[in-house]
Amino acid sequence: MKALIFAAGLGTRLRPLTNDRPKALVEVAGVTMLERVIRNVAQAGFDDITINVHHFGEKIIDFLQENHNFGLNIHISDERDLLLDTGGGILKARRWLDGDEPFLVHNADILTDLDLTAIYKNHQHNEALATLLVKDRVTQRYFVFDRSMRLQGWINKKTGETRPDGFTHDACTMLERAFGGVHVISPSIFPLLERHAQVTGPVFSITPFYIDVCRTQRICGYEPSASYRWLDVGKPETLAQAQAEFSH
Repeated sequence: MKALIFAAGLGTRLRPLTNDRPKALVEVAGVTMLERVIRNVAQAGFDDITINVHHFGEKIIDFLQENHNFGLNIHISDERDLLLDTGGGILKARRWLDGDEPFLVHNADILTDLDLTAIYKNHQHNEALATLLVKDRVTQRYFVFDRSMRLQGWINKKTGETRPDGFTHDACTMLERAFGGVHVISPSIFPLLERHAQVTGPVFSITPFYIDVCRTQRICGYEPSASYRWLDVGKPETLAQAQAEFSH
């Protein structure tokens, strides 16, 4: 099975740790975030893995070589010349992700013990274009789903802004959920991403793309029934929390 790990981020919120290394190589309890995600993804059966690189990308390439790619088939999607954001990053990695099976996308700074096989099977069962890990947690920006967990729109609770155009949020009938940095995507997304990039250019986020196409494409949210551990290790306070949790 195929997976894409986003490891190209600048990691500005983790400076000075990221002044000499990519965020993905910041260690949590002595193990880099990238290694933790690779091993977790591999344990779920994903053995064909693409990793995108930008900030200190050569250090990630060296790290993988030193570890013999952890015994996996690993490809490097090189964005060192231009950081493409999440949507552009998925599109650039098309050569390794395209085909006849869905692929997993996982942020390198998300540490979780989520059952990745379960979200993959849920995606297949729903025949969705994309299935997003979501959670009922406090944030500023939310995806908005109907009761069947199909994406209907997006809202910024601080500003009141909603998308797409014409979307009206009904808090009584709709569910606000925060995105968890893990998604499963069907390869049929690639022609849509190509058309999107013709309008936006090569650098674009996947989030507004999902919102733009949710009226015509099946974008679903996934909320696990079982409890699971989840940490976004993108800032000093959550890094400290992760150090504490994973030190045992």
